[in-house]
Amino acid sequence: MTQEKRPVTLITGASAGIGAALAHEFAAHGHELVLVARREQALDALADAIAGKGVARPTVLPADLRRDDAAQAIAAALERRGVEPDVVVNNAGFGLFGTADTLDRAEQLAMIDVNVRALTELSLGFVDSLERRRGGILNVASIAAFMPGPGMAVYYASKAYVLSFSEALHRELKPKGVRVTALCPGPVPTEFQARAGMGDDALPGFLTRSAEQVASDGYCGLMQGRRVVVPGAANRAVTMALRLAPRGLLLDLIARQQRGPR
Repeated sequence: MTQEKRPVTLITGASAGIGAALAHEFAAHGHELVLVARREQALDALADAIAGKGVARPTVLPADLRRDDAAQAIAAALERRGVEPDVVVNNAGFGLFGTADTLDRAEQLAMIDVNVRALTELSLGFVDSLERRRGGILNVASIAAFMPGPGMAVYYASKAYVLSFSEALHRELKPKGVRVTALCPGPVPTEFQARAGMGDDALPGFLTRSAEQVASDGYCGLMQGRRVVVPGAANRAVTMALRLAPRGLLLDLIARQQRGPR
């Protein structure tokens, strides 16, 4: 007789920042977690911190999502452990600051691998278990998804993909009882800025939210079955204004803004 698999929440990019905050948020609501990132030591520290709150210690699954076989390796690891996702949280991603013609080409393609390809594979790879358990997918995009991004062209484009893909998937999977939510935070003080090569003054204060606030908004939005979540009233106002602004004007404004925070 085949033993029934346990449901777990799979969170990528969980070692720091928004991913770590999402791990704490889901654990606080009783979800058993599988944490995925490249840095095993950081994942272990996070798992210990969550277990220290009196809940089940998350499973740590080191993986490099830049690899072509990463999604298949994650699925195989879950199978060996006798678990299956009822929620998939695609948080892993990174950005690079600079013009596309001057940035390292391989690094920009790796960004697409993580931000787009791996997210797509993991969103589609567990639909059967998500449908059985009436679960959901939380894809972390950005308010960058609503605009072109000269100075971070590939990153902005990757987040536009995440938003468009997630909105379409929300509609396609809704009849199956699977919720899909795109979480589009504004600036959040994390390791992201240093990884991208951005200065400390790159975060406008009135738009900035903490990782914990973003995680809470994202969790609630997914549980409510919302299509898109933009944390913070100021960020929501910005995204609404962006829809009305002429594209050429936006390009000029963003290019000037990106030249400032170097």
